Amino acid sequence: MPNQLKLGIPKGSLEDSTISLFDRAGWKIHKHTRNYFPDIDDPEITARLCRVQEIPHYIQDGVLDLALTGKDWIEEMGVDMVSENSPVVRIADLVYSKVSNRPARWVLAVAGDSPYQKPEDLKGKRISTELKGVTQKYFDKLGISVQINYSWGATEAKVVEGLADAIVEVTETETTIKTHNLRVIDEVFVTNTVLIANREAYNNPVKRKKIDQISLLLQGALKAESLVGLKINAPAAKLDAILALLPALNSPTVAGLKDSNWLSLETVVDKNLVRDLIPQLREKGAEGILEYALNKVI
Repeated sequence: MPNQLKLGIPKGSLEDSTISLFDRAGWKIHKHTRNYFPDIDDPEITARLCRVQEIPHYIQDGVLDLALTGKDWIEEMGVDMVSENSPVVRIADLVYSKVSNRPARWVLAVAGDSPYQKPEDLKGKRISTELKGVTQKYFDKLGISVQINYSWGATEAKVVEGLADAIVEVTETETTIKTHNLRVIDEVFVTNTVLIANREAYNNPVKRKKIDQISLLLQGALKAESLVGLKINAPAAKLDAILALLPALNSPTVAGLKDSNWLSLETVVDKNLVRDLIPQLREKGAEGILEYALNKVI
């Protein structure tokens, strides 16, 4: 099919959360056990699973038109997204990951009982990491000479096994770091998922329309995750007091009911506020409070 968009889905830790995000945005992606070409319910898109580390170059070379990867791997692979003529275009930052919707951090960690307290203490020591280029830039900027070795996996265990004096590893919650009795002494790089496109594809009007559609709906689905809708029946005499409690994206919708003494309110609020907000609304006389999930907020 001409102008079919070549979409890259990150394989690995971001795989399931990315497919789930597309589902909430309106696209069903079905994986196959024997190949890397999942089905997607949109004839204008063809999808493929790719290692997140390889995606920046696939976009740069035009192998893919649009994909999601990490800011860390864009930096590690030296892919330019800044210059006007760069073959890679940053479409949107999408802050989500395997276990949370917040940025991840590459941290410098040492054994919990080690004497190292700051990066300078690691001069001449062995550092193990998968993110060698970014780690080298970090130590070069600090003027600290270290030996950086590539880690092929199980990086946290390298310090425990005596194979490294420190590691640089990605973490969201530091749970794995603490499980291995490691201690973070500095933050090396903050990363999040990024939606990127090949410039030639983005300059194609047909593909650009599809790229912008995907970007809009993915961002809307992510935004909706932190929000809920509320419907409330409020006494007309207490409307101002109830409205004062309601934070909203815009002014709450207020509509009359058959009983003129009551009004119907509808609004969108942060889901973390609801457990405190609902009792406060009840205290002000609100009734029939309905909380509901949102798929997308545009």
